[in-house]
Amino acid sequence: MRDMLSMTNRIGLLFGSFNPVHTGHLILAEHFATRTDLAEVWLVVTPHNPFKAAADLLPDTQRLSLVQRAIADNPRLRAEDIEFSLPRPSYTIATLDALRQRHPTHDFVLLMGSDNLPSLPRWQEAARLLAEVDIYVYPRPGSPIPDLAPFPRVQVMTAPLLDISATYIRESLRQGHSIRYLVPAAVEAALQPPRTSA
Repeated sequence: MRDMLSMTNRIGLLFGSFNPVHTGHLILAEHFATRTDLAEVWLVVTPHNPFKAAADLLPDTQRLSLVQRAIADNPRLRAEDIEFSLPRPSYTIATLDALRQRHPTHDFVLLMGSDNLPSLPRWQEAARLLAEVDIYVYPRPGSPIPDLAPFPRVQVMTAPLLDISATYIRESLRQGHSIRYLVPAAVEAALQPPRTSA
């Protein structure tokens, strides 16, 4: 059993483009921050996921600002921009190395959906990542948990899931539709175009 110091410094890392951050992200982060052994969850804003095209991304600083607005009143959640200063595309192992150097007393845990687990062996320095880091996996609809034998440090966790798509939110904005309740009010206010007076 971990001592109190390590428990206090155990930090969950939820990576994402957050394009934009939405209610589903925040419910998941809050769940892990308050119902596991994690002291905090850091939402790591990724400038460019190597498995995704960059063309449809909102500007990095805007996505970071939206996360900061969304969690401003929650001391258990934090927006993390460390990948902005790292070479691109961003690789998880490089981010972890940088975070460990910056925060040597912290014990970092990766949070990921079951849909990402099958591809994990193809990640940069996957063998080292799997050997060094605990990973909390939450089920995703349509993505059953694979055989965990190759993943000795993976723990499957239950978590509430909302099937909210950032693509749907961006398309709703383009078409002038409401995004109320899909995103926090502060994010909605920042994303909606200003109203013009008649």
